Amino acid sequence: MIDHLVFASTDLADASAAITQALGIAPTPGGRHIDRGTHNELLGLGGTTYLEVIGPDPSQPRPDGPRPFGIDALTRPALVAWCVRPTRPLRDIVDDAARSGIVLGDVAAMSRRRPDGVLLEWELTLPQLDGPFGCALPFMIDWAASPHPANDLPGSVELVELEVIHPDPAALRLALEIIGVSGDATLVGGPTPSLRARLRTDPGDVTLSS
Repeated sequence: MIDHLVFASTDLADASAAITQALGIAPTPGGRHIDRGTHNELLGLGGTTYLEVIGPDPSQPRPDGPRPFGIDALTRPALVAWCVRPTRPLRDIVDDAARSGIVLGDVAAMSRRRPDGVLLEWELTLPQLDGPFGCALPFMIDWAASPHPANDLPGSVELVELEVIHPDPAALRLALEIIGVSGDATLVGGPTPSLRARLRTDPGDVTLSS
C-alpha cells in the first residue's frame, strides 16, 4: 500500500504555498526530524495515504551529511519520492531483495513529535535515489505502534493514480513484487526515473511531478 508521497523543496513555506495553490487546501504542520535537518507539513490523500511536504528546518543546525531526498540540490519544489507500507517485516524484504541483486537500503529508526506533543516512532528504509532505480523505487516504512499520520489529517484530496517512470519497467516490477506492492502504481517506460501523481480535488484533477 502507498503510505505517502514526498513533495520537497529548499524552503518548506514555498513548497507549502505551491501545494495550497495547486490543490486548494493547505497542509497542516507535521513536526521536526531531529538530526536530519528537516521539518514537514502533511495533507491527507484519502484513507491511510498522505502527502508529506518537506524542507530544511532553519531551527536545527545543518546536518553532518546531506539532507534526505536530495533537498539541498533541488532547484524547484518537486515530487521526489514515494513510500510504501508492506505487510512483512522490513528487514525480511531487504534480505529477499538483496538475494535478487536489488538494494533497498538499510533499515533505520526515526521519530518526530507532533505539534500536540504525541511522539511518532517508526522504522524505514533509506531512499536509494542515487541507485539504478532512482526515485522510481519506493522506500518502505513500518509505523509499528504509532498512530498513522493520516488518521487526523483534513482534506478533500484523493490520490487517483501514481505513475512511476523508469527505463526498465520489468526490472522495477520485480522489485515491487518482492516488496509486495506491485499493483499499487502504474509502471511506465521512459528515459529517466520520475514520478507523476494524479490527485482529485474539488475543482478538478491536478498532477504533481518530479
